[in-house]
Amino acid sequence: MARTREFDEEKVLDAAMQLFWEKGYEATSLSDLTSRMGIQRPSIYSTFGDKRELFETSLRKYTMARAAEMRTRLAGISSVKEAFRTFFAEIVDEEYNAERLSRGCFCINTMVELAPHDEKFEILTREHQMYLSVIFQENIERGMRSGELNHSLDAKAVAQALIVSLIGLTVFMKSRPSRSFIDNSIRITLSLMD
Repeated sequence: MARTREFDEEKVLDAAMQLFWEKGYEATSLSDLTSRMGIQRPSIYSTFGDKRELFETSLRKYTMARAAEMRTRLAGISSVKEAFRTFFAEIVDEEYNAERLSRGCFCINTMVELAPHDEKFEILTREHQMYLSVIFQENIERGMRSGELNHSLDAKAVAQALIVSLIGLTVFMKSRPSRSFIDNSIRITLSLMD
């Protein structure tokens, strides 16, 4: 007779995701995982598979939540320009107001750590960035329909440029550059919508 699980699968998965987000794949040991998740190795293996499978499941959980959050944040402001200004400003504010160096974006961290030498994570991280680009494009097209943005904009190209800027910003922020450098860069980046 199979034993029932004595832990909340979503709760322990969230703990694993937070740990991988903080430390990355390579620096996270199985001992770290058992300690943070509060379960033993056999439970990890029987529920999530090996460390790599657990990492992939954690990354997928993160990317789904991140995309949903981004869609909600951008759609929640009627002015498309203001929605993007607020979105980028909040990212920067979170970084500069953090008491310690931020973890950045789990997906972008994975892109830097694993994608160059692991095809599966290259594909997963690229798919997520392309999905976010679609969310950006939908909002730009919303602004074009409302008349806020110029109808001659190439919504897809602008969205892709904003995603590249977002990725660069997220990586660059880890070195705590001057706030004026970042603010000027974002202002110029967002002028793509003018």
